[in-house]
Amino acid sequence: MMLRGGSFMANIKDMKVNAPCNRLHGSLPKIGIRPIIDGRRRGVRELLEDQTMNMAKSAAKFLEENLRHPNGMPVECVIADTCIGGVAEAAEAAEKFAREGVGVSISVTPCWCYGTETLDMDPYIPKAIWGFNGTERPGAVYLAAALAGHSQKGLPAFGIYGRDVKDASDTEIPEDVKAKLLKFAKAGLAVAYMRGKSYLSMGSVAMGIAGSTVNPDFFLKYLGIRNESIDMSEFVRRMEEEIYDKEEYEKAFRWVKENCKEGIDNNPSEIRLSREKKDKDWETVVKMTMIARDLMIGNPRLAELGFGEEALGHNAIAAGFQGQRQWTDHFPNGDFMETMLNTSFDWNGIREPFVVATENDSLNGVAMLFGHLLSGTAQIFSDVRTYWSPEAVKRVTGKELTGLAKNGILHLINSGSTTLDGTGRQERNGQPAMKPFWEVTPIEADKCLAATSWRPAAAGYFRGGGFSSNFLTRGGMPVTMSRVNIIDGLGPVLQIAEGYTVDLPQDVNEILDKRTDPTWPTTWFAPILTGKGAFKDVYSVMNNWGANHGATSYGHIGGDLITLASMLRIPVAMHNVPEERIFRPSSWGAFGTSDLEGADYRACANFGPLYGKK
Repeated sequence: MMLRGGSFMANIKDMKVNAPCNRLHGSLPKIGIRPIIDGRRRGVRELLEDQTMNMAKSAAKFLEENLRHPNGMPVECVIADTCIGGVAEAAEAAEKFAREGVGVSISVTPCWCYGTETLDMDPYIPKAIWGFNGTERPGAVYLAAALAGHSQKGLPAFGIYGRDVKDASDTEIPEDVKAKLLKFAKAGLAVAYMRGKSYLSMGSVAMGIAGSTVNPDFFLKYLGIRNESIDMSEFVRRMEEEIYDKEEYEKAFRWVKENCKEGIDNNPSEIRLSREKKDKDWETVVKMTMIARDLMIGNPRLAELGFGEEALGHNAIAAGFQGQRQWTDHFPNGDFMETMLNTSFDWNGIREPFVVATENDSLNGVAMLFGHLLSGTAQIFSDVRTYWSPEAVKRVTGKELTGLAKNGILHLINSGSTTLDGTGRQERNGQPAMKPFWEVTPIEADKCLAATSWRPAAAGYFRGGGFSSNFLTRGGMPVTMSRVNIIDGLGPVLQIAEGYTVDLPQDVNEILDKRTDPTWPTTWFAPILTGKGAFKDVYSVMNNWGANHGATSYGHIGGDLITLASMLRIPVAMHNVPEERIFRPSSWGAFGTSDLEGADYRACANFGPLYGKK
């Protein structure tokens, strides 16, 4: 029987902080650094060898010190064995990079070099060129020539050129160059990280939601991801045949009893489930969580128990669970399973969150995946449920919206996979945050659990029972909401809205929340307005959002999302990211410089999906 009512603090005395690990099959992608040099011997190349190689070493050191993979493991850089002065050395570097598992390439040079003879020609590896801004040797001239070559060959590359002239002896990387190196590398690693992994559909289409009609061409051609699927009856088979680690289940169930408080049952008494049924549902949802995890990444313990095939998993970097209605009309819903998997901790301790989309909305799952790969943090899955204008709030509550909420707010709420990290009970510099798991402390995990109750599922929606997480997200967090949509004749597009979570007065929150479903987790979101287009007001943000769901990530990562989208050739349909934070391949400028949104569409259409044909 779960804890119910009264004061509650989670029990974290035995919470383990797990070391970073790679839980998916395949090696982690590395960053390849290509030192490019003027190939002329007898006095030219010799003078540039040290400066050029030192640029490569400096870039590698900076990236390794400032990046981690989303699983917390360090990012490795591989430097070509020699400076690259021509096609032979370019081929040698390519061979080394293939052997070392390089997934992202950065060419660096302080001087003129031979453009097309030194290019990285791999069409699938994101590539950038850093041309040193100095006067002694024309690094900027090579940068321009090489970028022109990339554009002409249909291999878009990012150009990195510092704003200020530096002396040849200056070994410090300028701050603006650092920012572009990091933005490019994070997005490039995300591209490489996805390639060859799987999206696992647990079930099929939920309630006619278009995003849960999984499009394999999109996943393959744009993301390099294969599609795997299982019928939801696989959960029943594994529960009935006990294809799970029973020792872990006992541990998990004890932990849930100690740490997950059951909330008030809002169902009418005539359809309220019995205590016996609820207790049985708790057993089921814990097993579902373990089974879904095993389906995604496998579990060596199953092989020891005689289930070798099931032990392998589907190598899923992301997944979705259909649930409604064929499952939830009879079995407990997937809310606990989705929430706990998307959270940075469970009974096994603090660990990398998974990416699991409610209702198998694969397109929102992709947006969640993008956010996780770029930020390392857990992701909030929500309905973009309601726009509340200041006037409507005043009419319903008698109160004025103030502060960040003064122009209106969006109610982000859904019964499913809203990570417990979304409570905002973690902190950074004393402010609410959602942190990469390697920064989360047991005390912060405790606070997330204590801020959450598990409400018996609304029987009108979920006839089979189950439990929905219920919490209120703390205000003041910078966040970015995004969404991928597929448009017939156009293909995928990405939407981005940066903004902040906001606090409302308690009485205002209760009045507004009760008008929807008080048993679900609530996030109040105030997008940043620009005064024009889709961001002229909050209503326009809601009115231009392309689907019923959104994925919300901690931090203002819209610029990183734009960079990633350009690598994948996914145009951005709406965003409120300042122009100075937008970084796309140099080729994009050839499609227009005054209308950047239109240029993005034209460039993506011209080059076509990264792994597919135009």
